[in-house]
Amino acid sequence: MSYEEILKAVFPLLEGADLASCMAVCKQWRDIAQDDYFWKCVCAKRWPSICKRPDPPTVTYYKLYQTFYKRQHRQIVLPPRLSFDNLEFFIDIWTDDKLIFSEVVPGPVLHTGIKNPPPGICDRLRFQLEGPDCKMTLPVEPRFKVPLGETVSVSVLVGRKDSNRVACIINKSVFDYIDRTSYRAMAFDYLGLSPAHPFVPGIRAWISLLFMDDRNDSVIDVFGIEMDFCDAAKSRDEVLWLLDILDWK
Repeated sequence: MSYEEILKAVFPLLEGADLASCMAVCKQWRDIAQDDYFWKCVCAKRWPSICKRPDPPTVTYYKLYQTFYKRQHRQIVLPPRLSFDNLEFFIDIWTDDKLIFSEVVPGPVLHTGIKNPPPGICDRLRFQLEGPDCKMTLPVEPRFKVPLGETVSVSVLVGRKDSNRVACIINKSVFDYIDRTSYRAMAFDYLGLSPAHPFVPGIRAWISLLFMDDRNDSVIDVFGIEMDFCDAAKSRDEVLWLLDILDWK
C-alpha cells in the first residue's frame, strides 16, 4: 500500500479538527485532505440526515463543516455591574422549627471565604475549598452540631446597598443529601430570575454545611457554610452577573 493510499484510508476515520490539522502538515497532505469525500464523512457523523442528499446543501461539505462547526471556548464575560462590596447576604438555618444560625454576611466576607480551614478536615474537602471556582464560603464561629435525625432547612436572601432591594436565593430548602466522602450536607433551590430574562433555564443555587470528620454518625459538626452556582457560574464575574439578573424587589 502506497503512502497516499494509507492517508486515504485513515482520513475518513478522523474528526473534523484532526482532519483540519492534517491539512497543515504539508502540501501533499493538504491536497489529499481537501477531497470533499473526507469532509462528507466528517459531516455524516454530526449531521447524518443532511448527507443523504446527492449533493451538499452548500458548495462543498468542507464549507458546510467550516460554517457550522463551533470551537469549544470559554465566552468572555464583560465586567459585571454589581460588586460584592455592594451586597450583603442574610442566611438563616433551622432544625425543625428551632433557629440555630442567623447572620447578616457582608459580600466581601462571603467572597473572601475560608482562608484557613480548621485542622482535621478531610483532604478532599480541603482540595475543593482551594479550587479555582468561585465558591462563597463562610467560617462558622462558634461551630454548631446538627443531629442527623432532625430536618434542617435554610433560607438565603441577598440585599443591594445601592437600591435597598432584596432578592431570594434559597427559600426554606432542606438539607436532604449528605455526602460523607466530601463531608458536606447539601440543599438547593432554583433561582428566581427577573421576568426580563424569560429564556434563561432553571439555575440552581447550592448551599452546603461543611462538617468535620469526627467519626460520629449521629451528628455533624459544622465549621463552615458554602454557596455556589456551579451549574451556571464558576468565576467571580459570572456569579455577579447571575446575581444581577435575580428578581430584585
